Amino acid sequence: MRLSGDLSLDSLRLVGLASVGELLGRWRAALTRCLPPRMRRWLAIREPVLVVLPRGDDAVLMRELGEERELVGALDLRTGGPVSTTVAPPKRGWKETRVELPASAVLLRTINLPVQVKDNLRKVLAFEIDRLTPFQPADVRFDARVTGTAARGAKLIVSLAVCRRDQVADWLVRLQEGGTQASRLTWAGAWPDANLLLPEERPRPRRFGSLITASLVLALVMLITALMASPLWQKQQQQQDLERQLRRLRIQAEEVSVVRQQLEEAREGSTVVLKRKLEQPRVTDLLRDLTDRLPDDTWAQTLNVNNGEVDLRGESGQATELIGLLAGVPGISGASFRSPVMQVGATGQERFHIAFTYSRPKPQ
Repeated sequence: MRLSGDLSLDSLRLVGLASVGELLGRWRAALTRCLPPRMRRWLAIREPVLVVLPRGDDAVLMRELGEERELVGALDLRTGGPVSTTVAPPKRGWKETRVELPASAVLLRTINLPVQVKDNLRKVLAFEIDRLTPFQPADVRFDARVTGTAARGAKLIVSLAVCRRDQVADWLVRLQEGGTQASRLTWAGAWPDANLLLPEERPRPRRFGSLITASLVLALVMLITALMASPLWQKQQQQQDLERQLRRLRIQAEEVSVVRQQLEEAREGSTVVLKRKLEQPRVTDLLRDLTDRLPDDTWAQTLNVNNGEVDLRGESGQATELIGLLAGVPGISGASFRSPVMQVGATGQERFHIAFTYSRPKPQ
């Protein structure tokens, strides 16, 4: 988010040229522009700015309230006395006294310098004034700012503003003798926070007021940060809630899948059992077929049935013919003697041991 053109990346790179108070002032001005017009005017009335517009030996005094200006008086170099007799200061005093020169009184140049001079830009320019302008360093006041980079970051694009000292020296002395020290020297159309005064010529800010300003700006920044972060925090909470619900639904879906698989396995198991039961031959059918097909002089001693494999032991008067009789029974296959037929002397019967496979006969 960009609050205003004053808060560019270039302005943040020039922390070495601007004091912490000036940086906080820029932040405060940018944040103030986000407020409603009535609140901005209320804050501006509490901290008005006295603007001195010199035009030769005369000057116009303006009261600046935010972005608005109103005429409050006039001043000249020929008469002395305190400035307060010309324009009454507000109860809390002026926020600052600014001397604003005409644009024609300031020489503007755009120059390129090595990026290494960024931290000592003002000192480097003080040595190079006579090369960059037709004036000597002692004869001018200047200010500069970095507006960008060139040559893939190897060069700094610097805007340089220069004015002659004699154009404003008398007015600075006049204001100081009148009990009002100029805190800023600018020109019409100057960039934000431009100040042609040397750092040692500027009045020291009140420490208590600076602490209050810093605290208010910090509180305002924290408030705006909280307002900006609140929707993100709410979205994050909603996302976390949705993720928790999704995990819970995924667990429930997995449990349902497991139960469904178990039910399917149980159903398949019961179907297999039923199918196998239906495929197994019934022993009653086997007994009925044996009773119908075997001769009347044949009787069984043991009959074992295991998974369709039948083992039959007994005695018969025609044991050798039993294999042919069993081969004609539906569902019986592979009938054979397991042991030789033996003659029973007491009864004259033949003892046999036959094995065969019995399956459910196919329906006709």
